[in-house]
Amino acid sequence: MGHGASVAKTWTWFDDQWLEGNPPLIGPMSHAFWLGSTVFDGARAFEGVTPDLDRHCRRVNASAEALAMTPSMRWEEIVELTRDGLRLFDRDAAVYIRPSYWAEGNHPSTLIACDPTSTRFALTLWEAPMPAPNGLSVTLTGFRRPTLECMPVNAKAGCLYPNNARATLEAKAKGFDNAVVLDMLGNVAELASANVFMAKDGVVMTPVANGTFLAGVTRSRVIDLLRKAGQPVVEKTLRHQDFLEADEIFSTGNYSKVVPITRIEDRALEPGPAYRLARRLYWDFAHA
Repeated sequence: MGHGASVAKTWTWFDDQWLEGNPPLIGPMSHAFWLGSTVFDGARAFEGVTPDLDRHCRRVNASAEALAMTPSMRWEEIVELTRDGLRLFDRDAAVYIRPSYWAEGNHPSTLIACDPTSTRFALTLWEAPMPAPNGLSVTLTGFRRPTLECMPVNAKAGCLYPNNARATLEAKAKGFDNAVVLDMLGNVAELASANVFMAKDGVVMTPVANGTFLAGVTRSRVIDLLRKAGQPVVEKTLRHQDFLEADEIFSTGNYSKVVPITRIEDRALEPGPAYRLARRLYWDFAHA
């Protein structure tokens, strides 16, 4: 089973074999271990479907390149590996799909940068039930999203997540499920672990992708599905006050897909028609 804490049913493809449990893959002298050169992506298998798996596999390669690593797998190969690995689970199992890259060695000219030729790949699949769409509570956090000048926000990089964790823990300490995170200009960027939408007077709105947050695959898909269904969707600059005054709020993300926000600060909200339409359209798309 390898080292570390016990985990749900888990399989990892590494060095041409499927390994069960939590096998040790990185050593103390790996660049990733001490200097943070890790990227990943997250896709989902649920109810026998894997929506947008191809987009997630493309994006993990783009993330690796953003951190100066050289992807060793074609995205099509990652898709095929995933299909192979899912045969190790029950057909209807809810599985989290996580392709990852990391660097082993240091750049020849500087210890700080990674050696692109030392890039390693692993694909990890584990059973993770789909959260019920019971509704989340959110509050504003004092932590903010960085810009490209500060951090590699153009990648789904492990080094970004301690900041998300700080925001989440702050929200949890205040009795909320998730945090509304602003960018450095004070505009709403996202939630700490998902993209965020609101609706007002029949129009759905979401923060415009401004380079400070990852405009997610599920976010993009939901925007497209809503617009094709005739629901107006506007990507624009939004303030926290806009969300406080919204008719409804919902989030999108790979882990939970589409879920309603039922409380923001001290204001209760009901799951609304835009959320219900978005969730229904997404499930229809996933099973199409």
